[in-house]
Amino acid sequence: MNFVTFTLTYGAVGLLVWIISSRLRARKGAPLPPGPPADPFFGHLRVIPSTGQATTFYEWSKTYGDVIHLHSFGRSIIVLNSVEAATELLDKRGANYSDRPRMLIVELMGWWPTLAFLPYGKLFMKHRRVLQNHFGPQKALSHLPIQTRQAHILAKNMMVEHEENTEHTRHLSRYAKAIVLEAAFGQRVESDQDQLMKMGNEVSHSLNNAGPIGSTPVDFIPWMKYLPGWFPGAYYGGRAKAVYAMTRRFHDYPMELLQQQMAEGTANPCIALAELERPRPGGIDDDEMTLIKGVSAAIYAGGADTVFTTIHMFLLSMLQNPDVLKKAQQEIDTVIGHDRLPEYSDRPSLPYVEAVMQETLRWQPVVDLGIPHRCMEDDVYNGMFIPKGATVMANSRAMTWDEKVYSDPPEGREEPHPTVVWGWGRRICPGRHLAHATLWMCVATVIGTLDISPVNGADGKPYIPKVEFTTGLTQEQVPFPCIIKARSERVKSLILSTCAAEASA
Repeated sequence: MNFVTFTLTYGAVGLLVWIISSRLRARKGAPLPPGPPADPFFGHLRVIPSTGQATTFYEWSKTYGDVIHLHSFGRSIIVLNSVEAATELLDKRGANYSDRPRMLIVELMGWWPTLAFLPYGKLFMKHRRVLQNHFGPQKALSHLPIQTRQAHILAKNMMVEHEENTEHTRHLSRYAKAIVLEAAFGQRVESDQDQLMKMGNEVSHSLNNAGPIGSTPVDFIPWMKYLPGWFPGAYYGGRAKAVYAMTRRFHDYPMELLQQQMAEGTANPCIALAELERPRPGGIDDDEMTLIKGVSAAIYAGGADTVFTTIHMFLLSMLQNPDVLKKAQQEIDTVIGHDRLPEYSDRPSLPYVEAVMQETLRWQPVVDLGIPHRCMEDDVYNGMFIPKGATVMANSRAMTWDEKVYSDPPEGREEPHPTVVWGWGRRICPGRHLAHATLWMCVATVIGTLDISPVNGADGKPYIPKVEFTTGLTQEQVPFPCIIKARSERVKSLILSTCAAEASA
């Protein structure tokens, strides 16, 4: 049997099984949620776009409602496009929706065991408990010295290299990644050439170019992992297998550095160190070491590129809305003055700066479909049948763009902050408090110290870049040029002297 025949046979059998089982169960009560027309054989595989899925689902919701059903090769997909539906199913009925579908693409890449991708069960709860112990609302604040120092380094780097180029992208990336690397592993990263930063950039690139996690052809058709990378549709699986060793090395190398520093008495406080030093009956066995490595790597996987892309979008929004930047600068000047830099304790006194950060999160959620959930038992919602085993996606883009809640432009509105971007129920991001503080320190420091302006395009007019995303677990904005300068010589001197003092401390 050749590949084509095998594919057709496999698909036909899967489709037949899905049709029979779904209809038998649906006949007992409610129908499946509505959705767009499907192919008789491929289901919705050919109408689900490879890019911009969340926006497409949002547009479909205007026709089919806030809960949409899709299917392909015997697999049901439920897309939740409203806060009401996601709250009811993923929060209130979380016991039934806290599982994950098997995401073969991340297993092939070596991200195991990693909290975000673990199935619901004892191992998941053990990993989550460790992170919750370190990232509660108060404990997350213990990392403020790292975030503050890195925000100052970011401002210094961006105002020194203010040519008309895209260097700011590199500095923003280093800021976000340096914070999680130090928080997780205790490793201070001073340069892009640092070995750990290089490894982090490589695993980030591979994860963000793996395609939409949970929705690649390999996730739909697991046996495609055995096909060569050149075979149609097998590209993602081939790429994933190629980066496996690199991902596993990223789990091991930082721990080797930390253990060496522990032996030398030079280890910095961090989450991995706290776990290694936590008393355990019988010491640390292989399973415990795997857990510590997995938890620490998960902090990087979940907190590096999501924060980087969000602050990248913040910079883009300031180029598109210079009046907002000016107003935020005026607030900082009034509250803080010109003799010191913004501190996290200023946050309650800077409501407009807070609104700028929150609007960035709402405007462009960077993981807009989240990571898929899995329905563990048959369920019914608003008269619609949700079958056991269905993949359930919460479309945060549809929720944060809901015209009934959010107006455009946002000036003066009193709408809710976009909490949906952090996930739902028992799968909500455990590092959200750390991420919030990292975002705020960047936004406040950049606004308070830097002027941001567009370059001139080929026509001699100011070039204002547009939103243009790559596709992956985290959508990354395509780099754009701009001009970044210190707001004044006084600010420049303050940044340089502060960075020098912190470096020698």
